[in-house]
Amino acid sequence: MEKTLLSLGHGFSGRALAARLVPQGWCIVGTTRSTEKLAGIAKTGVEPLLWPGSDIAPLIAEFPNILVSAGPAQDGDPVLAQMHAALAEAAPMMRWLGYLSTTGVYGDHQGGWVDETTPLNPSTKRGQARIEAEAAWAAIPNLPLHIFRLAGIYGPGRGPFAKVRKGTARRIIKEGQVFSRIHVEDIAQALELSIAAPDPVSIYNLCDDDPAPPQDVIRHAAELLGLPIPPAVNFEDAEMTPMARSFYAESKRVRNDHAKVALGWVPKYPDYRSGLAAMLAADQALDD
Repeated sequence: MEKTLLSLGHGFSGRALAARLVPQGWCIVGTTRSTEKLAGIAKTGVEPLLWPGSDIAPLIAEFPNILVSAGPAQDGDPVLAQMHAALAEAAPMMRWLGYLSTTGVYGDHQGGWVDETTPLNPSTKRGQARIEAEAAWAAIPNLPLHIFRLAGIYGPGRGPFAKVRKGTARRIIKEGQVFSRIHVEDIAQALELSIAAPDPVSIYNLCDDDPAPPQDVIRHAAELLGLPIPPAVNFEDAEMTPMARSFYAESKRVRNDHAKVALGWVPKYPDYRSGLAAMLAADQALDD
């Protein structure tokens, strides 16, 4: 297997995957829209590339493995908008292409369970845009497409601890509300397993085993820190951005059985308690 990967939209999940692959001798090129992030990407052993701003069409043909983390914009998928022809031409020679989507494509199920066979029925514009993007990628003939529908991502530097420490965290209460989550390291593990054994035209839900109300996660984070439990606020009365409020429009529990069976994937952090404990331990190790 040629150990080269093109990471388009090299963000949180892409960095976690690179941290696993670079020590194995992989050559990775990661694109970013921000000049300020170029140096940080380079420090991780990944070759940074500003895009848009650089011609990545030649790279499409050179890299047999491609990870697409860039999400759809108002006018559609940004990668396909510029690289559709190059992707279609290179598709027969590609080995693996992973597209990071979202479990938001399933819409609201009032706390019920969904899996990869559940009809797609999003209740947000973001979810609808993801469905359209998934379909556009799937329409490219011979593309070795693997779609990963991600639950709410958390991990080092992205979690509830900062707000709890600042005293700005709130336990938003909405009856029946439940979310599925996924630690970024478990995303990276699943991607690595898929790259090692491609199975084109596959779809995987990536989430932990313990969907939970958001207020429970905030409470547990405070308990781990030994800080006061943040106050409870009714959803209707909570001050939230429109984006944050939109997440509460959908309540569902996501199954991950297919990824476990098909990939041999065993989440390292099967619930938010183990994931938060690991994050706190890592923070304390840095402080020592």
